[in-house]
Parts: sequence; C-alpha cells; structure tokens
Amino acid sequence: MAKQFKLTIEKRAVEGSKALRALRNELKIPGVYYSYEGNNILFQISESEIKHAIQSGANIFTVNVGGKNQNVIFKSVQYHPVTEQIIHIDLYGVDMTKTISIKIPIHYIGIPLGVTAEGGVLITNLNEVEISCLPSDIPDNFEVDISEVALGSNIQAGDITIDEKFELITFSDTTLISVTHVVIEE
Repeated sequence: MAKQFKLTIEKRAVEGSKALRALRNELKIPGVYYSYEGNNILFQISESEIKHAIQSGANIFTVNVGGKNQNVIFKSVQYHPVTEQIIHIDLYGVDMTKTISIKIPIHYIGIPLGVTAEGGVLITNLNEVEISCLPSDIPDNFEVDISEVALGSNIQAGDITIDEKFELITFSDTTLISVTHVVIEE
C-alpha cells in the first residue's frame, strides 16, 4: 500500500518570471495542479512543506482543491541547476480506481560475479523502469539481485520479477545492467 501525505497548497494568481521570482524569495514554490478531468490550477506551496513531503517517503499526496480533497502524485519537480533548490512543481490528480503509468526506481543488490571473479566492469543503463498500476499499489522500488551476472551477460527489464498487479511499460528487452570487459587505451 502506498503511503499518503497531506499537503497544504494555496491558489495563486501571479504569473510571469518577475512575480514568480518574488514568490520564491518568500520561500514559496510555484506549481500547477493537473486534474485527471482536465482542469489546471495554479498554486503555491511553502518550501518547508515540500521538503517534509519528500522526506516522508510517500507516493500519494492529498491536497484540498476547490473545497474537496484530491489525491495527487508528483508529476515533475524542477530544480535550479546551480543551487539545486526546487523552483517549480507539477502535481497530477489521480483517480484511485484507474491505473496510472509511473517510473519506479530499481535498487540493485550485490556485486556481479563477472566483476568480482572475472575482472569485468559493471555498466548501469537504467536506474528506473516504467510500470502501470493502481495509485494505491505504487511500490517504493524494485529490488534486483545482480550477484550472479557473469562477464558478457546482462539483465533486461523483462527479467525483473514483478507482482501481477503491475504491468511493465518499459520494453522487456531494454538492458538494465551489463558486465563487460575492461577497455584499456593503448
């Protein structure tokens, strides 16, 4: 079951880069709420509230929109390229009875046999896979044991063991990790 966290957001009327810069100076982050019904609402949220939400480890967030509570997920979070502060956030409203597509991180476990015993190098191509599931079933991550991967072998997205309630959207022949020979420059 996905963890939930309540967010307090305020509608905002300001638009434009000057107004948004002033908003950020007040430690508020601008954002857009996208409803699954097609309604978009501009909002602002305090920077500390977003930090608490991220630290909570929740996948689904509850916000009060138009006088009623809505379940949302983070659609995208934009960071400043230098300071790495959050500068914009998009929330996507979800219907808890309909499946959604979402990217889930992969947690690799172990050190490949091809690295420890055969002198190869681990190449990581993907750190997340896209799945389709109900919002209440969103997992925190998928654990993939890579300790038995030999030199010249790989693990593909289709090799991941996932529960029946998830549908893999990432192409099953997409390589997640591989172990290859060390390249030496002459």
